[in-house]
Amino acid sequence: MIVMEVTVKLKHLRIAPRKVRLVSDLIRRKSAEEAQVILKFALKRAAPHILKLLNSAMASAKQKNLDPSRLYISKITVDEGPKFKRWRARARGQAYEIQKKTSHVTLVLTEIKRPSSRKTIRRKAAMRRT
Repeated sequence: MIVMEVTVKLKHLRIAPRKVRLVSDLIRRKSAEEAQVILKFALKRAAPHILKLLNSAMASAKQKNLDPSRLYISKITVDEGPKFKRWRARARGQAYEIQKKTSHVTLVLTEIKRPSSRKTIRRKAAMRRT
């Protein structure tokens, strides 16, 4: 069985990965349409960025002739990107480092394949038992 997937990436997002993961956990393993609704009403700063990424993935899926109503988010990962290092002056001539963290988000949409009939389901189940 051929499974059609669409992978999109968002790199160098200027939000810490820990904060972006809060939003990505909301939509993991949800249908694409349901995830769009969740992201539209999420109050986190990363939500509009992930929504834009999801819309891009759905547009790519449409170009590959995939049915948008059968797409779901099979995988979404948030990895750490490069850190911008800045210095802040402190007391007695000291300097403390400030790390401005970035994120790399990878989103994979997969099309759900529905079995053609009950006979094929029973046949596959019988083959697994033997």
